[in-house]
Amino acid sequence: MEIGHVGVWHPLLNTAPVGAARSAAVEIERLGYGSVWVHEGPGSGEPLVSAGLLLAATHRLAVGTGIANLWARDAMAMAAAAETLGDAFPGRFLLGVGVSHAPLVASRGHDYGRPLAAMRSYLDAMDEAAPLLSRTGVPRLLAALRPRMLELARDRADGAHSYLVPPEHTARAREILGPGRLLIPEQAVVVATDPARARAAARAHMAVYLTLPNYLNNLRELGYTDDDFAGGGSDRLTDALVAWGDPETVARRVRDHLDAGADHVAIQPLGAGGPDLADALTQLRALAPAFDLQPATT
Repeated sequence: MEIGHVGVWHPLLNTAPVGAARSAAVEIERLGYGSVWVHEGPGSGEPLVSAGLLLAATHRLAVGTGIANLWARDAMAMAAAAETLGDAFPGRFLLGVGVSHAPLVASRGHDYGRPLAAMRSYLDAMDEAAPLLSRTGVPRLLAALRPRMLELARDRADGAHSYLVPPEHTARAREILGPGRLLIPEQAVVVATDPARARAAARAHMAVYLTLPNYLNNLRELGYTDDDFAGGGSDRLTDALVAWGDPETVARRVRDHLDAGADHVAIQPLGAGGPDLADALTQLRALAPAFDLQPATT
């Protein structure tokens, strides 16, 4: 799978009207980015359906699920959908699977309980379904932050997709995964040189995540404390999780992830007033030269 080193993660690719999302994907491909990632959450579209719509609208762009929630569909359905997309769009689909978060799982009527055990059992069921399906080689990535889930990604998947992490986490994740697995972190960005404006957008983005234990526990392992989580996030935490500045400064953070062992980095442009596809595309246009991307000619 040839997807280069930089892609795009944006919630509106699976929340905005389909026409707007497809148009954005076409523009992202034209700019030379290698992938787009669709999420699954309250109010989002169905990620595997959305992935198919974006794949059909583009020619070379890879599409990944970041992530498809295992509580939302059984393992046979997940495996069958991935194989269908892999067959229809060879070498362009990546299946990211995750356990989500306790409040979101509870809202679906499930018991979050033991997420690692749930993921292990789910992978067992996916593997049991595999002989009944065509084998298209779709990469299977696990949403993974902490060591035990990263170890599972190493042992039972093709790699890991991490979210809300600094390059220090990427280095730790690569050490656990070893050299033979994909590592694709998400990196939030703001192309703005005014600290107050950039950090305001960053804190608005971080607000919900700083209420979720999975992210807080991972950040604690990286040395952050409750003082960093208070008041919307300390400057230290905000600047570690959200790359802001001119395009070259933002691109340097992406290179930090790549130098730390990432294979590909999915950047998420943040808008001053929340997710905004038009603003995201403006930022992506500004960033493309800093990443040395080659615009598509067709």
